[in-house]
Amino acid sequence: MAKVSIGLRGWRFEESDVFAGDGSFRPLEEMPPDARQRLSRLTSLANRPCDACWLEHGEEEIERCNPAQAVYGEPMAEVLLCDEHEPDFVYWFREEGGSNHRGSDDLDDAFHEWYLDGGAAPEGYGGVAHVETDPGDLPDPEAALDATSEETDAAEDAEADADDGSEEGEEPAGIEDLDLSREYPT
Repeated sequence: MAKVSIGLRGWRFEESDVFAGDGSFRPLEEMPPDARQRLSRLTSLANRPCDACWLEHGEEEIERCNPAQAVYGEPMAEVLLCDEHEPDFVYWFREEGGSNHRGSDDLDDAFHEWYLDGGAAPEGYGGVAHVETDPGDLPDPEAALDATSEETDAAEDAEADADDGSEEGEEPAGIEDLDLSREYPT
């Protein structure tokens, strides 16, 4: 099956990992841990402002910030971007050493520092070409999470009890690296 983005561009999910055959969301406990973690995190990222806009305007003028349209990085260290600022991130990642932070917990901080130091993509820099589909064709992740909230608590408790083999503070094995060199449908 294809890779898809849900809610925000950037994070890609294997369609069969998150959707059942009828197009509805799978119960969270049936999803691989990485997909479950990212999908759960997406619900808290929805309607948040673009990081670059927020760095420009701050909390005092948050109404001037564009809403995030894309997310890059690892959960809890992600960078949220609007359409206007996504090329800045892609340029930084591809051309200014941002790829050195691939998969790390400091990707967001490193991008923020670069951006605050005046970093920006050159005029006309293309960034990533996304294939857009009708978001109305996708199930509502909020509804799926609400419907499985009790199951989620049980799955999280079970996951917390399980030993995934990683050292404390390390990411579990199997989390995919950020790959901006490929184009995926969204």
